[in-house]
Amino acid sequence: MSSGEGPRPWSTYFNYFTEIEEHFQKARGTSLFLLSPLDWALIESWKNSGVPLEAVLRGIDIAFEKWRARRSRTQMVNSLAFCSQAVMVEAQRMADAGTGGRQESTPQEEQPFAPEALRSFIEGNAAAIRGTGIADFEPVASSLDQILDELTELAKDPEKLEERLTVLEQKLIALARGRQSDQQALELRERLAAQIGPYKSKMTAPQIAMLEAQFLERTLLETARLPRLSLFYVG
Repeated sequence: MSSGEGPRPWSTYFNYFTEIEEHFQKARGTSLFLLSPLDWALIESWKNSGVPLEAVLRGIDIAFEKWRARRSRTQMVNSLAFCSQAVMVEAQRMADAGTGGRQESTPQEEQPFAPEALRSFIEGNAAAIRGTGIADFEPVASSLDQILDELTELAKDPEKLEERLTVLEQKLIALARGRQSDQQALELRERLAAQIGPYKSKMTAPQIAMLEAQFLERTLLETARLPRLSLFYVG
């Protein structure tokens, strides 16, 4: 995308994860490469920080252009974190140029999800939570049932629906963390340190802190077999 184009419609940001994954795979030259938990956490930290999708895609391209320009390329790029510095440079450049804002949805804008897709997603998440057999998580599943009852109206306002789902996801994370043993928490942090270590020099302290938080939350839910509730994970 050329620098003269404006921001994409707000609804396309629900494709944030998929577009970044596919773009990284294409830049790397293999569609079989799977992103790691660290990569997914990094994407989520960009999304939560408001980094425009265009900045991420351009940053990936720039990082790989620099990598290919090197005379010696003995190692493959095996993590999206390799591109983090270029992504943040592009995000700052877009912000300075005034092109990095997210466009608000309008009544004329096509809604990003079909009602049946939303219903299936939320019903599936409620079933997955109940499938753990852990009573502590039942209040979140019950809240999802309530959202299903109101879905006809909520589907018309994805931002409001996303806010409610985000609150429930944070509640679910807190409940899962409360059930985590000290040993499990320590092992998770050791795993994080091993994965993020090689890329710390490419990130600022705030970026590292956000990435660490996202990694821990994502991995905590995966370990507890709990779903992500955000609309960003609608299949």
